[in-house]
Amino acid sequence: MAATASALGQPEAGHARRKSGFDWHRTLYYVLGGLVLFSLVRTLTGTNDITSVGQVAAAISVAVPILLAGLGGLWSERAGVINLGLEGMMIFGTWFGAWAGYQWGPWTGVVVGLLGGALGALLHAIATVTFGVNHIVSGVAINILALGATRFLSKLTFGAEEGGSTTQSPQVDPLGSLTVPGLSDWLVSLNGKHWFLISDLAGFLGALTTRLSWLSVLAIVLLVATYFILWRSAFGLRLRSCGENPIAAESLGVNVYLYKYVAVLISGALAGLGGVFLSEVAAPFYREGQTVGLGYIGLAAMIFGNWRPVGVAMGALLFGFTGSLKERGAENVMAMFLLLGILLAVVAVWQFTRKKYLQSGLAALAALAGVLTYLTVDEVPRQFIGAAPYIATLLVLALAAQNLRMPKANGKPYRKGQGK
Repeated sequence: MAATASALGQPEAGHARRKSGFDWHRTLYYVLGGLVLFSLVRTLTGTNDITSVGQVAAAISVAVPILLAGLGGLWSERAGVINLGLEGMMIFGTWFGAWAGYQWGPWTGVVVGLLGGALGALLHAIATVTFGVNHIVSGVAINILALGATRFLSKLTFGAEEGGSTTQSPQVDPLGSLTVPGLSDWLVSLNGKHWFLISDLAGFLGALTTRLSWLSVLAIVLLVATYFILWRSAFGLRLRSCGENPIAAESLGVNVYLYKYVAVLISGALAGLGGVFLSEVAAPFYREGQTVGLGYIGLAAMIFGNWRPVGVAMGALLFGFTGSLKERGAENVMAMFLLLGILLAVVAVWQFTRKKYLQSGLAALAALAGVLTYLTVDEVPRQFIGAAPYIATLLVLALAAQNLRMPKANGKPYRKGQGK
């Protein structure tokens, strides 16, 4: 395997483990550091809700579709195909999931919604892999097609149904959720005591054991599976080689076209599953405009995560937490400014130690602005509350970005036999 990896232009096994995006020790440090930060901000501000079971559950609900879209982008781009059509594939997932869900049950909706996203991906694969269409142009076309196609299908299908309209489907039955008896109640009770660090940890664990949607559980499984398949299997090595050096991969007998098709189809299926989450879990029906750009945010999370699964998850959780705070009161948004200020101060120090002085200075200024906003502003305008999560996420993603490296052949045209 090491020789094959070297021939394909990939790192050997030991080096690959260090660069695969999953370092147990580093991940543990990040989790512990984040937990301490949240606990500190909660104690300083008295805003106990920011680590409550309800708040964390809301954050997970926002983060899951972003995570699924980001994982979809990861699969596609690791094979060398830029997938800007994630938003459109999510839209297909929302519509087909709700359409099948209200007629034949929610789990049928999950399967059909997943296939709806894969259908959009198939069109993207045919255009980019087979016919060599520019990946960006194809992705944008898929997004436009999804908007028009779902509007047309809604007029044909939902308008005549009881409880539906030309822009909204009838209600879908609930999928169900996971609650761990005994442990759930104990963690909720412990979270309510507001002890430093312990209650905050209970809030996060409580959200994972109390009415956790089965699709959220599936998303976590898919995150782990993505890592092991792409970085711990021969199939994953061949797929990633198609995104790094397809000519070398072809010379070693890899069917590059096949792997690109498989990767893009999986990408669309994951994005479609994210759409199903929106139309069956976040809301029990399809509604036009339901994705609100989450496919693009998933793409941003993938880039922030440096095309690695754990990084994608961190980006999704960051937006999920900031995005859910605005739904639970202005005091939570104010606490977010202090949280953001402290986080960016840490980023500033980190970038300074890496001799990235410009990024360090910008992070320090943004940190100061966040702290001053918390200290001096008494009331946040309603319009700004809606924009705050996007601003906070963009600041952290921009200033905390490392040396990003996308797959070398990502987006580049490839023709079979090109290396001969």
